[in-house]
Amino acid sequence: MASKQSNISRMAMKAMGIFGGVQVMGILCSIIRTKLVAMWIGPVGIGLFGLFNNALEMIATGTNLGIRSSSVRDISQTHDKSDPGLISRMVTVVRKWSLWLGLAGALLTLVLAPALSQMTFGDSTHIWGFVALSVAVLLQALTNGEYAVLQGTSRLKRLASVTLWGTIVGLAVSVPLFYLLRERSILPSILAYAAALAAFAWLLRNREYPAASLSRRETFDMGKGFVKLGIFMTLGNFAGILASYAFNAWLNVNTSTEQVGFYQAGYTLINKYTGLILTALGMEYYPRLSKVADSRLRLRAFVSQEINVAIAVMAPVVALFILLRELVVWILYTPEFNVILTFVSWGMIGTIFRTLSWCLAFTILAKGDGKTYLWTEVASAIINLVLNIVFYRWWGLTGLGVAFLVSYLLYTIIVAVVYFRLYKLRISLASTYNLLWTLTVAASVMVAMEKGLMPVAIVLASISIVVAAVQIRALWKR
Repeated sequence: MASKQSNISRMAMKAMGIFGGVQVMGILCSIIRTKLVAMWIGPVGIGLFGLFNNALEMIATGTNLGIRSSSVRDISQTHDKSDPGLISRMVTVVRKWSLWLGLAGALLTLVLAPALSQMTFGDSTHIWGFVALSVAVLLQALTNGEYAVLQGTSRLKRLASVTLWGTIVGLAVSVPLFYLLRERSILPSILAYAAALAAFAWLLRNREYPAASLSRRETFDMGKGFVKLGIFMTLGNFAGILASYAFNAWLNVNTSTEQVGFYQAGYTLINKYTGLILTALGMEYYPRLSKVADSRLRLRAFVSQEINVAIAVMAPVVALFILLRELVVWILYTPEFNVILTFVSWGMIGTIFRTLSWCLAFTILAKGDGKTYLWTEVASAIINLVLNIVFYRWWGLTGLGVAFLVSYLLYTIIVAVVYFRLYKLRISLASTYNLLWTLTVAASVMVAMEKGLMPVAIVLASISIVVAAVQIRALWKR
């Protein structure tokens, strides 16, 4: 078991390295694209880009029914049985469902194009823009299907290559469009990006399993399980989106747009950039966990091992982020945003609970327990909304950081009840000790920074880095 756990740790860290690098490159490409649009087109270009991309995300999320994530479980479990015929059937099912949902999404976009133009722009001048967007909806659905197949069959390097080269080529094609067409380039650039990702997904797709001959009825029956789970996932994600929208609207109405800007800036630092690590780890963790969903012993071992890896990686990130918070805000924003420093510090401590709950919550998806996933996500969304409003009234922007911490603490308790009581699972003592150590160091660094004790904070952050390096080295070599 020790050797197997060592291999698990190594796979998890390799996946984090591969996909972490890809996501960093994606962020750089996004920054470059936004900068060029701002320079050559101006605020109108940024606005159009945001409006069309938001519409694309909304339609694609609603019509894809979450099969990008939900089907990974079925593919992984089928792949683990080492039956090429059965794997081919499942891969074919996922691809057909992706095509069906993509066509349905494209058709819905075509039908709603006049209404979307009216709701988004207040007139009918952009109907053909939304008609063109239907192509991107279809391409994104097909790409997501290939992503799920690659992830479910453990072709992670190829999946990373699709994302990396699709993003780079999409940007490369967009640059001359921005320069030559200016405002008229927005939709072609969105289509170019979707087409680039779809093209590389097709070129690098898993060809090991040829298409199986299946009737529509067979395709429907084999796919309805992951589609049902995907619907629960979609509803759960929508609850989070709705809660976020409701709080932003409340904050804007009751305070000012400036406060919304400060909140968004702090939330992005806390949630988005640290989320890169968890997303990268999840690429390998989710399919691996799905394969052993029926084995309590192996689930316990895998979850404990993932907690050790995730906490070991996150510990120095949290400590350094709190230590260098003013520099990070200065680089990404302006000194005017220094008002979010304490907000960010509290939130970074909250990411430790986010990491723990993330590791535990994946067992719900691995077991295909859609109803449990839905109610945990809805409960989390409600808790987060209520705490944000209450704590902002009490402590302003700093209260939002405390709300992030407390909401993830409560969410951790919720998923822990599911993990420990419902599924009868446990985590190792080593995982518990690592969690307590990380919380202690992060809180100590924050207190030192708030008291102006920079040397103390530097020493504590340095200790955190050294301890994490020793842990990661031990996990890699053991």
